[in-house]
Amino acid sequence: MKNNILQPTWWQKLCPSNRHVVIGLPYAWLALFFLLPFLIILKISVTDMETASGVFVSGLGGGIWSYVDGLLVLKVRISNYLFLAHDQLYLLTYLSSIKYATITMLLCLLIAYPFAYFMARAKPVYRPMLMMLVMLPFWTSFLLRIYAWKGILANDGILNHLLMNLGWIQAPLAMMHTPFSLVLGMVYAYLPFMVLPLYANLVKMDHRFMEAAADLGATPWQVFWRITVPLSKSGVIAGCMLVFIPCIGEFVIPELLGGPETLMIGRVLWDEFFTNSDWPMACAVTVVVIALILLPMALFNKYQAQARP
Repeated sequence: MKNNILQPTWWQKLCPSNRHVVIGLPYAWLALFFLLPFLIILKISVTDMETASGVFVSGLGGGIWSYVDGLLVLKVRISNYLFLAHDQLYLLTYLSSIKYATITMLLCLLIAYPFAYFMARAKPVYRPMLMMLVMLPFWTSFLLRIYAWKGILANDGILNHLLMNLGWIQAPLAMMHTPFSLVLGMVYAYLPFMVLPLYANLVKMDHRFMEAAADLGATPWQVFWRITVPLSKSGVIAGCMLVFIPCIGEFVIPELLGGPETLMIGRVLWDEFFTNSDWPMACAVTVVVIALILLPMALFNKYQAQARP
């Protein structure tokens, strides 16, 4: 009986250490739900439409390579990527997406930092209530919350009626389908994603650093810029990434609140997939978008690695 207890089970033989399970499960999840779909999209982007329609039947390699008489032939169509590089519409759309994502990120940072700072300095008994106020918008549908802004910003909407009744304006302001309405909707939607990482960083900050700076004669403004802001840099970067990355591929907000001059890459993807039914071109656009997203993530990981002692 004692020898049976000491013998390892089949699970222990398969996984000698729990460390392998803890590390392996996230990698398996990423491989199954990110790497595999990305490889499928990458394959479609270098094929024609006939091959793309049978991608799930032929597999990842089918349609782009063949082996005949000892000769391996690889057929990759890069015409979609060449078209992206030469077509000005796609270039302007990418630049427009980056521009509006950057503006949204900066505005969210300016609004969220004071609010997160106030939350972190509030009494512990009030912090759960303040956290609930930040997360309260997530209790309703994202689509409904964005659609509600159409009733607020429309020419006959709530805001124009209020301003006219107060006598501040004589005619309705054209706020819908403009860059203003687009940025306003994106800031409203993604502001909690900036507040939460900033709050998580500021609430754990050691107050002894600020007290020491004040004892050495630093003013409150100097303490904030030289102590608080540098110590919260990781929270700032994390919040910026959480806002910037989804804003690049946003589709719902530009569709409901944006206009013709606020064309973003999410709308282009929709048109290529469902209007033009050009899967290879749409997948090529997607691959470039993913590359744009991975670049700031790589910079963030590099900063995190350098920040570790």
